[in-house]
Amino acid sequence: MSDPKASTPESQGHSSLLASGERVCLRYPRFDDEEEFLAFMRASRELHRPWVPLRPPGAPGDTSAEAFQAWMMAGEDPRTERMLLCRLSDGAILGRFQLNEIARGVFQSAYMSYAVNALFAGQGFMREGMELTLQHVFTTLGLHRVEANIQATNAPSIAIAKGAGFRLEGFSERYLKIAGDWADHERWAMTVEDWEGRERVSDPSS
Repeated sequence: MSDPKASTPESQGHSSLLASGERVCLRYPRFDDEEEFLAFMRASRELHRPWVPLRPPGAPGDTSAEAFQAWMMAGEDPRTERMLLCRLSDGAILGRFQLNEIARGVFQSAYMSYAVNALFAGQGFMREGMELTLQHVFTTLGLHRVEANIQATNAPSIAIAKGAGFRLEGFSERYLKIAGDWADHERWAMTVEDWEGRERVSDPSS
């Protein structure tokens, strides 16, 4: 069986697919996504500027080919998962989901981040994508816990996490350096027990 994270021609079809919903699918990125992915980043720069860390001095800009190549190569690390949310009807890139610092052993946990393509914001695609990502997290990857750290003023991202069933666990003061300042974040988390319990509650036959 081919590795779905590989970027060989043989893997640029259905082998990169992770999950599908009614309107969207979740898949691994490919090197031939570069042009569309960078267009997504350029279109979304202003929308996401208040929430993302500054790139280190000397690092390539986030809309450069070098940055895309680095992002792709970083996805080869088993401690990360880079995933694209795409529209089923035409394959358009709607956003991205990312897992960082995947810890195995007694932890079985990861940190999640996500970002919508500004051209498709407010259309409910990310809510669908979150459901597919959680399915991947707790079934395919077999993780026990996922955590998302979000600034309190980032209402859209909090709404996605809260709507999916994440719990507000706490508050992390001066957690990440954003736009030159250390920013406070809320800590939202979900365990596989939360996810399974949520599924049982939402299932009228249970």
